[in-house]
Amino acid sequence: MGTKWRKRALPVAVPVLALLAATGCVSTPGAPAEPTDAPFPSVAKSVARVCAKPADGPSRAPAGAVPVDPAVVGDLAAKTRRSPANTTFWLRPGKHRLEPERHAQVVPKKGNRYLGAPGAVLDGRKTNQYAFGGSARDVTIRHLTVQGFVAPHDEGVVNHDSADGWVIEHAKIQYNSGAGLMAGARQRVRASCLRGNGQYGMNAYQASGRISDLVVEGNEIVANNKDDWERRRPGCGCTGGVKFWSVDGADVSGNWVHDNRGAGLWADTNNNDFRIEDNVLEANDGAALIYETSYNAVIRKNTIRRNNWVEGRKYADRDDSFPFATVYLSEAGGEPRIEARTDKIEIYRNVLENNWNGITLWENADRFCNSPANTSSGACTLLVKDTDRCTRPAIAAAPLYTDCRWKTQRVDIHDNRFVLDTSVVGCTVKCDRMALLANYGTYPDWSPYQGERVAEAITRKQHNRWHDNAYLGPWNFVAHDPSRVLDPGQWQSTPYKQDAGSTFRPQDGG
Repeated sequence: MGTKWRKRALPVAVPVLALLAATGCVSTPGAPAEPTDAPFPSVAKSVARVCAKPADGPSRAPAGAVPVDPAVVGDLAAKTRRSPANTTFWLRPGKHRLEPERHAQVVPKKGNRYLGAPGAVLDGRKTNQYAFGGSARDVTIRHLTVQGFVAPHDEGVVNHDSADGWVIEHAKIQYNSGAGLMAGARQRVRASCLRGNGQYGMNAYQASGRISDLVVEGNEIVANNKDDWERRRPGCGCTGGVKFWSVDGADVSGNWVHDNRGAGLWADTNNNDFRIEDNVLEANDGAALIYETSYNAVIRKNTIRRNNWVEGRKYADRDDSFPFATVYLSEAGGEPRIEARTDKIEIYRNVLENNWNGITLWENADRFCNSPANTSSGACTLLVKDTDRCTRPAIAAAPLYTDCRWKTQRVDIHDNRFVLDTSVVGCTVKCDRMALLANYGTYPDWSPYQGERVAEAITRKQHNRWHDNAYLGPWNFVAHDPSRVLDPGQWQSTPYKQDAGSTFRPQDGG
């Protein structure tokens, strides 16, 4: 889970704007319009404003559908039990309730479809833990509001058991405890509102195996982690708009991810083959995007603005020198030996505007398989099947010296537009940085990565490259370790030789 400079996760303390919490559909007051004067075609052409009014469902029961009566408590679960697989259920307008027991959830059968009429709500009344669970595949939920459920920490309300092949479209999943939604393989989440849930909007986690072929498209993901779990369990690394765990193949596109407490999107531990594109990521308390101990991704054509103001400012006020970033890659990189649509991490044609810092590439020298500093709870890299092999003396020699650690390598950052107006962000120092760095390795005593080995590798040997970017505003750069703060000329010069072909306009950040 989330490793930072000396800490794993960053607690937050500021609630989202009251207006947003009430509507979930308007941008933060004072938000700039789509960035202008860009040196390339602009990004994120539309915003998924679906929380205010998602598309209406059918006003009449489709042919062959089973009507569900909101006046009958438990009608939905009972009719699901009595009906065969592949049944379509139509929920009439009104507030539907389950039996008043914690585990009275609906358990669908394979291929069931649940369609909500305009105004259909499934309400857990702060009594039921889960709305939909079980292992049935290929279940569809459309045009339905699901709210008021009280899932425990790390558990979810809809698709509680992470079954495969579910489709969630034009739904509102809001104001629940835990995660609003869990994910399985081949899941499709489209045009839905994931709002105000206690821990995550969606927790893409499956207890056994890896989730593959996940699509998250055109959703509004707003004001999640309202229960502030990083404060309740410091260092848990267990919050965000969406958290992805061990997902192999994900397309995350066209979403509006905003005003979440903590990170907007967080991919943590052995994720691979992500495409994150055409999203608007804004006003999240922490990073817009964290890609951690993971592999091979394309991050392109996103609008990323006003993120990390809460968490970045808090650590700057503590005089912490680490460049807490808006796009944060932690022990994550390209790996040609792992099959994906790309063999690197490519970050390009994004607009980053008035965030707290920019992009940080970080590698913790002490984090590797079997190290006590590995906060991913016993996980090892995708290159080593037998974790027990990553011990001395074998770990000190090839191939385990390389394969037993997640490496920030083969990252290509180009053709982005970085805008910083410190008067807008409200800062004078420590909010203006790009970074490429590691710590001095010290732990454990048998580690073969002690000293500056990892810092030298990430900075000069692992093919991490910035080039052909446009910088507006007073940007600085951190290389090797937090103490080396460079101006653009030093960043471009020997030995770093970064940002060839890039332009710098320090007076034009407004």
